[in-house]
Amino acid sequence: MGKRSGSDEEEENEGEEEEEEDEDEEGRWGVKAWGFLSRVRDSFPLVQCITNFVSMDLMANTLLAAGASPAMVHALEEVPDFTPHASALLINVGTLTPSWLASMKAAAEIANRLGKPWVLDPVAVSASDFRLRACLELLDLRPAVVRGNASEIIALSGASAGPTKGTDGTHKSIDAIEAAKRLAQTCGAIVAVSGSVDIITDGCQVVGACNGVAMLQRITATGCAVTAIIAAFVAIDPEHALDATTAALAVFGVASELGMEKACGPASLRMHLIDSLHGLDKRTVLSQVKVKPHLNCP
Repeated sequence: MGKRSGSDEEEENEGEEEEEEDEDEEGRWGVKAWGFLSRVRDSFPLVQCITNFVSMDLMANTLLAAGASPAMVHALEEVPDFTPHASALLINVGTLTPSWLASMKAAAEIANRLGKPWVLDPVAVSASDFRLRACLELLDLRPAVVRGNASEIIALSGASAGPTKGTDGTHKSIDAIEAAKRLAQTCGAIVAVSGSVDIITDGCQVVGACNGVAMLQRITATGCAVTAIIAAFVAIDPEHALDATTAALAVFGVASELGMEKACGPASLRMHLIDSLHGLDKRTVLSQVKVKPHLNCP
């Protein structure tokens, strides 16, 4: 067996040090996630949700389980009075109509004027020209975070304007990394891509949240619900929206893993997901949050 060179040993040592640093940083993400969840529970942020009919029930109950306060207020006539009182705004275009689009724009403008964060969920963005134009107009109003599946983010970034499978993505989250980075750079928002690994980027840094279960895809509106949790977490610390978004996705993923341990199928997972989110404790969050702080991109 030949002798190893000094450079080989140095490279190995450097590799081990990098792995240790990543492990330390992964551990710190558990602390961050618990910090955000604790602050949400302590402050009960009011999240105004202009969202689709399908998602309202699960979204409201998910926010309540996390410790936030949901408000499904979408009438244009109420926006000027209500939106100023919200801690954050969520806009979800799932069941979009012209009148709802007017409410969305008015609420986003008020949130921006008052320095309050708002989050966009571009559901099935390329399913119609109306929907795509609406989402592009909403992007011009500078959301703090955009969260969608890979197909939605690719379409919204301008990489594709073809038909998608509605809320069911035909791409993997890893396929959308470059599209997510471009979108983040263009609109100045944190962009999150849901998938087996959730991708979060500010246009430069790319983080992967690795918690979650495949069965979530069999429950309608779970993506909508996690976007609401993102809004609640960002309301706590708008200046660190990437950390808040990553923490929200990780916490929701941990709750789904715990729920899956008791579930027999999609319906029971829905119930146990909400229960698990409500019951999350510090020890569980610190031990189970899985975040890749420096995701290796293809």
